[in-house]
Amino acid sequence: IDSSKGRKREGASNREKERRSKKNKSGERLLSFSAKSVSDLTEGFLCQHHGEVSYAESLASTRILKHSVESSKGSCGENLAWASYDQSGKDVTDRWYDEVKQYNFNRPGFSSGTGHFTAMVWKSSNKLGVGKATASDGSSFVVARYFPAGNITNQGHFENNVLPAKSTT
Repeated sequence: IDSSKGRKREGASNREKERRSKKNKSGERLLSFSAKSVSDLTEGFLCQHHGEVSYAESLASTRILKHSVESSKGSCGENLAWASYDQSGKDVTDRWYDEVKQYNFNRPGFSSGTGHFTAMVWKSSNKLGVGKATASDGSSFVVARYFPAGNITNQGHFENNVLPAKSTT
């Protein structure tokens, strides 16, 4: 089966068959992918998250951090991050999640100091897309979009969607 297309492939060469059937020292079969299948998978991922990638690239080209029209209309939730260096995904998510220290679970609600955290953990959001781009000066922009959007301020929404961490004891 061609992993990039999900259909049977005709006429694989002996060399391809040999390459696909290689095993490691423990006798386990090794997976191998052609450059084309990796390219197809990468392209598929980028297509799914094209809006976030495109918007991150737009921010990087202007070097101005501002929310998108889509998020302003409420069609998605959006977190943005900027740094003067090439920030990693871990750097960004740690910064956003660190806002949990400021969130008052006894008085749930929106606060500009905790909005990144609450968007990240919003229970009703079930889709996430992330894009990152680097500006010509080396700074980086990250865009995370959530759907459906969180941070809904109507009564009961924060109580039902921003839950304290469960104790593991």
